[in-house]
Amino acid sequence: PWNELGGVYRDYDVVLKVISSPNQASKAWITDQYDRFVQGNTVLAQPEDSGMVRVDEDTNLGVAVATDGNGRYAKLDPYAGAQLALAESYRNVAASGARPLAISNCLNFGSPEDPAVMWQFAEATRGLADGCLELGTPVTGGNVSLYNQTGETAIHPTPVVAVLGVIDDVNRRTPMAFSDEGHLLYLLGDTKEELGGSAWSQVVHDHLGGLPPAVDLGREKLLAEILISASRDGMVDAAHDLSDGGLIQALAESCLRGGKGARIVVPDGIDPFVFLFSESAGRAVVAVPRSEELRFTDMCGARGLPAARIGVVDGEEIDIQGQFSIPLAELREAHEATIPALLA
Repeated sequence: PWNELGGVYRDYDVVLKVISSPNQASKAWITDQYDRFVQGNTVLAQPEDSGMVRVDEDTNLGVAVATDGNGRYAKLDPYAGAQLALAESYRNVAASGARPLAISNCLNFGSPEDPAVMWQFAEATRGLADGCLELGTPVTGGNVSLYNQTGETAIHPTPVVAVLGVIDDVNRRTPMAFSDEGHLLYLLGDTKEELGGSAWSQVVHDHLGGLPPAVDLGREKLLAEILISASRDGMVDAAHDLSDGGLIQALAESCLRGGKGARIVVPDGIDPFVFLFSESAGRAVVAVPRSEELRFTDMCGARGLPAARIGVVDGEEIDIQGQFSIPLAELREAHEATIPALLA
């Protein structure tokens, strides 16, 4: 149904446009200027889903921290936006193999003297409190930044949530990189037509409207348990959460991180565009060794988590079969050139 003019070439260009936008592009030009591996005890660092530090060299006990926030979501619904920030940070910690335990926050808003802004602040705070009660993650501290506006124009309400987790052995951590050819790629969770506040709508259409993705914190807890168990038991070699930019963004980041491509098949019954760009929450993509496929799928099935086999790590391009393919070299150029061009 996608022809040469309206489909394949169009979406090839859309992918490059989204992943090269400032919010989605690689931040390595900035982060590589700092020592992220002090004394060798940093075992995961940017652009991984969470940072992870070894705190005991005898036991290899480690802590992981992730921070997330999306002002577009909170602008559309501050209650849900705060919970989505919490859910994403929680998911990022779990994707690395650590168990989320507690949170901190930075709540950024305009003038509380404006009733509309004060409503946003109250709703975001209520959403965060309700979400933490459901996830069992106490708020250990935080701060509030108000009066962030120019004249009468306030910033988007932007609750930023940091989640801290603990991992018993950092050697069992899960990186995001697809680095082993032949490993099977599984998409965990449900993909729905949820594009309100998405990177695609912002970058391609400069549009902010509709509703943000639905929040299901029960599903987030289930997904986290699966990711933590799979990491601990050696069932996955890579994991990456899905958030800004959807599946195609996650695939691009993991493929570029590991230097390996992927062949992807769009599952029956889902629109290819929704499959690639939806930002439905409660999802992750994992790379599973063939020897672990049955054990992994049995675990997902027993716990009731949808797990769809969508492809394989292979080659030097991302090939969305029947749609388009993008060489990793072109993808890397688009992803890594933006920030240096703006700041260098």
